[in-house]
Amino acid sequence: MNPYLVDLWNNASFVAIIVTTLVVIVVESTRAGRPALSFMLTIIGLAVTALFAAMKIGDAGASFSGMIRFGTFTSFFEILFCVSALIATLLAQQHLQKLGWNRGEYFILVLFATTGMMLMGAANDLIILFLGLELMSLCLYVLTGFIRINAKSNEAALKYFLLGAFSTGFLLYGIALIYGLTGSTNLTMVARSFPLVSENPIFLAGCGLVLIGLLFKVAAVPFHMWAPDVYEGAPTTVTAFMSTSAKSAAFASLVILFVQTFRFEAMPMNNAIAIVAAASMILGNVVAIAQTNIKRMLAYSSIAHAGYMLAGIAAGNAEAQSGVMFYLAAYCLMNLGAFGIVSLLESAEEKNLTLEDYAGLSKQRPLLAAGMALFMFSLAGIPPMAGFFGKYYVFLAAIKANLTWLAVIGVLTSLVSAYYYLRVVVMMYFRDGQADAHVPRPATLIALSISALFVLFFGLFPSVLLSLTTTIF
Repeated sequence: MNPYLVDLWNNASFVAIIVTTLVVIVVESTRAGRPALSFMLTIIGLAVTALFAAMKIGDAGASFSGMIRFGTFTSFFEILFCVSALIATLLAQQHLQKLGWNRGEYFILVLFATTGMMLMGAANDLIILFLGLELMSLCLYVLTGFIRINAKSNEAALKYFLLGAFSTGFLLYGIALIYGLTGSTNLTMVARSFPLVSENPIFLAGCGLVLIGLLFKVAAVPFHMWAPDVYEGAPTTVTAFMSTSAKSAAFASLVILFVQTFRFEAMPMNNAIAIVAAASMILGNVVAIAQTNIKRMLAYSSIAHAGYMLAGIAAGNAEAQSGVMFYLAAYCLMNLGAFGIVSLLESAEEKNLTLEDYAGLSKQRPLLAAGMALFMFSLAGIPPMAGFFGKYYVFLAAIKANLTWLAVIGVLTSLVSAYYYLRVVVMMYFRDGQADAHVPRPATLIALSISALFVLFFGLFPSVLLSLTTTIF
């Protein structure tokens, strides 16, 4: 068979999402102002893309002259990106209609952003990683300011764009230094050269600059200052998409580079990552306590969760890789569910976003209150939710890598996080109020149900997902 056709078949998931994006663009150009068809095509396209990715879950290889990987690790993340984008899209329809901004361009941007994330998860070349990151980032900048008549949304988009462009400079400069020493941007070639250059100061500087660029995307301390403002200013369903899928793509790149390619295990570079992880866990959880706006609270919570997962990157062993992948799957589901319920309570005037606005929700909307409680318990790491096992596997990997102090900080900060997560539950069940939410439409109900069911399923049967992540390595 023609080698180009073989490459296309091995990357059928990319073909599927690109074709879907192009079809939606054509539909929008001919049916402007009627986004319902674009919404349906996006849902179908993401589902088909995930199906193609699942078909390659048992394979492993590289295509297009070794620049793009397929199968196993890549397939896992492609499925995760597509499922997260699908849930976020289901949530978005009702929310955008409520805000009066249900436009087909939204779905095009989500598809392009997902394509960029898939490139990051499949990258076997630093140039491909950079292209994927920029494609994702540019779409997220626009999505953040999607409601262009909203001053807060515009401010958030501008902050995100300026800081994101600045962090990209670090990433590119780091890639240039790595290329200058190894003579290649191909990660397979870089990995072969690693034993020879691992102690070279220029190479270490290049790795450090690349690390800074990716730490910005996961909102880790000290590159976190954009997250609270952007999460608060962006439309809530965009925040849900950004805080889960984009973070997962950045962590996929961190695993590819700092665990699989650069073997820094038990070296100063990984100690630096461990310090960043500890700082993120401490700052994210402590500052979240003082927040009264639930979107800002979840933003600082997101910083803390980045710290938990960075503990796995710092460990750098096989247990850490599977643990981080489990954690990302659980985090995407519980965070999408939490933001989905926030979007239902939020009014068209962007009100009902304080914690006090959730008082009495259990009496007005008992099912939504139960769902929110489930997601809060999981985010806090309370068994038998998926969030508990995500933290358990990451901390276990840290202990095996002789980073017991980091695991202890993780456990202690998790106890701190229980305060502000359970505060939401207390408001809903033990405070009198008139909290109310919009009745979820079928698409929103499906999205919330998927999130809740899988948070419970992976909590009760964690071995199902863990066995998949373990066999990848």
